[in-house]
Amino acid sequence: MGFKKLLASLGAGGASVETVLADANVVPGGVVQGEVRIQGGSVDQEIEGLSVGLQARVEVEGGDQEYKQDIEFTKVRLGGAFRLQAEAVHVVPFGLEIPWETPITCFAGRALHGMNIGVTTELEIARAVDSGDLDPVQVHPLPAQQAILDAFGQLGFRFRSADMERGHIRGTRQQLPFYQEIEFYPPEQYRGLNQVELSFVADDRAMDVVLEMDKKSGLFSEGSDTFRSFQMGLYDFGATDWAAYLHQWLDEVGGRRGWF
Repeated sequence: MGFKKLLASLGAGGASVETVLADANVVPGGVVQGEVRIQGGSVDQEIEGLSVGLQARVEVEGGDQEYKQDIEFTKVRLGGAFRLQAEAVHVVPFGLEIPWETPITCFAGRALHGMNIGVTTELEIARAVDSGDLDPVQVHPLPAQQAILDAFGQLGFRFRSADMERGHIRGTRQQLPFYQEIEFYPPEQYRGLNQVELSFVADDRAMDVVLEMDKKSGLFSEGSDTFRSFQMGLYDFGATDWAAYLHQWLDEVGGRRGWF
C-alpha cells in the first residue's frame, strides 16, 4: 500500500489530513484509488471543500531563464461542504483518472530521475485553502510505449535522462500544457549521433510518437530529416518490428549525412 502522511494544520486545534493511496503504481489512462482521512481538531469546523488532483513539476524556458514550475493538470472535487465535529474522523474515498498523456516516471524497473508527479490534496476551510504535500505516483509505460522503449534497448541505446517541458509539440494530439522528452545515448554503430529524443502523446485510441536526432534545445524542427513523427495504435502495434523501423530511419538519415 502506498502511504504518505501529510499534515494540514489549519490554526490552533485545527483539522489534519491524511491521504492514503491503495496502490501508487499506475499507467496512463488508469485510475489511482485512495482515500482522504480528515481528523477533526479540538473544535468543530466548517469544511467548505475537498479536492484531489495530479501535479507535475516541469521545466519552463523564458528568455534566457530556465526554471521549474508546478502544474496541476487534473483536479476532482470530492463532495460538498460539511461540518466536521471535534475529534471526529471523516473518510472520503476517491478514484482519480490518470490522463492518457501523463508522462511515465518508471522505465526498465527504475524510477526516472526528475520525474515528479503525484496526487495533491486540497482542503478548504473557513474561506482558506490549505494544500498538502505531494503523494508520489509511479507511472509505468503502456504496452505500446513499452514496445518503443524495448526497440531502443534492442538497438543498443542507453537511457540518458528525462524531463518534462512546458509547451506544445506541433502536429500532435497534445492537450496538456507540457510534454515529456526521454533522451537516449546511441550505441557504437550510430557513432556519429549525439542522442535521440523521444516523446509520447497518447489518447484512448492511438499515440503520436515523436523522435528527433541530435536535437537542438528549444525547437522541434519538423522540416528536418532528423525529425520523425508517426502514429501507432494502442492495441494493434504488435504486428510491426519497431526495432527494424527505428533502425531503417536512423540508417537512412545517418547514411545521407555521413554519420555512420
